[in-house]
Amino acid sequence: MQLLHLALKNVLRSRHRTWVTIAAMAFAGCIMIFYASLLQGWLRSMERNAVDMETGELQIHAPGFRQDPDLYNVIVDAKSVIKQASAAGFICAGRLLGSGLAAADENSTGVSIRGIDPAADDLVTRLHDHVQAGRWLSQKENNGVVIGSKLATILAVRPGSELVLVGQAADGSMANDLYTVRGVLKSVSQEVDRGGLFMTAAAFRAFFVLPAGVHEIVLRRTLRSEPLTVATARLRALFPDLEVKNWRQLQPTLARLLDLSNVSLIILLLITYAAVGMLTLNAMLMGVFERIPEFGVMKALGFSGSRLFGLIVLETVAQVAIGATLALVTGVPLSLYFSVHPLDFSFLLRGSSTIAGIAFEPQWYCEVTRYSVILPVLFLFGAALTAIIYPAVKAAMIRPVAAIHHR
Repeated sequence: MQLLHLALKNVLRSRHRTWVTIAAMAFAGCIMIFYASLLQGWLRSMERNAVDMETGELQIHAPGFRQDPDLYNVIVDAKSVIKQASAAGFICAGRLLGSGLAAADENSTGVSIRGIDPAADDLVTRLHDHVQAGRWLSQKENNGVVIGSKLATILAVRPGSELVLVGQAADGSMANDLYTVRGVLKSVSQEVDRGGLFMTAAAFRAFFVLPAGVHEIVLRRTLRSEPLTVATARLRALFPDLEVKNWRQLQPTLARLLDLSNVSLIILLLITYAAVGMLTLNAMLMGVFERIPEFGVMKALGFSGSRLFGLIVLETVAQVAIGATLALVTGVPLSLYFSVHPLDFSFLLRGSSTIAGIAFEPQWYCEVTRYSVILPVLFLFGAALTAIIYPAVKAAMIRPVAAIHHR
């Protein structure tokens, strides 16, 4: 207790230098808390766009379908699979996948046709909330389709426009029909934006003459606290004859990008706090050299080297504690403000932008988490305590006689 009292008294002796050091720590900590929260928000947004808009958390396919997406390669007993998965704690929706040619007036292009059950799919994905113009699919209107944003530009259509679909049905006949554009989606992914066309499952079956089975079952965990790997293992054990993959396996590039983004935060923390550590080292070295005669007298009176080392460390801890408190008091409210009012970079972007094939949102929200708050503070303490080792050791090893006569 006496050592702590002495450390606090020494901290207040050189107030100008002390407050400059504390201010530098607080500023760096505040910026890092804000940056970590902003990065967490961006990563969560990217993951949400990948999972909620298209992929889902997990997918089930017939063996070999992903390598060769054949119209005939379906999950035959899809209703039984969905029933078992639902009983195991998953929300499920079946999808039908095909391809064809879409034409409107003089424009035409290849499209990826997806047949969905709107009621079931809306529980697994959030595509129904991502309509830019018009309306989402309805079971009551089987001739209505929803298309990607770039596809609407290519075909020069908008909600209410008509387009012709041509393809090959499962029975070998030529499939063709006239559809009305119900809605146009916001940017989702490169594939959906450029050629995505959604229709009801009933319309898909009628167009492709496919009476039974589904190509893909998209799932979401009801228990979100369950690790994704554990949920994937449970589902594989439940359906050993089917191919089960989670979104990280389906989109490894995006998963790797998100993992590397967390690593980039640690690297930036190391670089930023290296500068803070140098400032702390410089300030504490100056304090040690100014007090060498005083330290010599203290050691001559019986103050041990270990206690002197502890004194210097406590002085640093006191300054870091004040700096970290100021960083929290300023950084957390700043991050919370931008969690509601995003940073809008849309003026830098023209049209839709994607990263690893997933739509990139120009509005960046902060997300304040324990990770984004605690990690910068821990790094601040680590950098300061690492920087103080040399000055503290130097003070502890001072020889009393030489120190008293030091000039």
